[in-house]
Amino acid sequence: MEEKRRLRKERIGVVTSNKMEKSIVVSEVKRVKHPMYGKFVLKTKKYVAHDEKNDCNIGDTVKIMETRPLSRTKCWRLVEIIERAK
Repeated sequence: MEEKRRLRKERIGVVTSNKMEKSIVVSEVKRVKHPMYGKFVLKTKKYVAHDEKNDCNIGDTVKIMETRPLSRTKCWRLVEIIERAK
């Protein structure tokens, strides 16, 4: 039997750091409702992603995709730059 490959996860976030060579840090912000009080809380998750051409700048909105581990912390890669920072 052939098993289908799982679809890779994709995330959209904002670049918060590009100080590394061929790497960027992407922050994804979610609005989550508190289970008891009902207030919406902002939750932030950071991902280290591979940027082959070093063309992302801080503030860019990007789409990243899950990939094999490229280093100790890097297991995401840049798919596209959705919007450039102003």
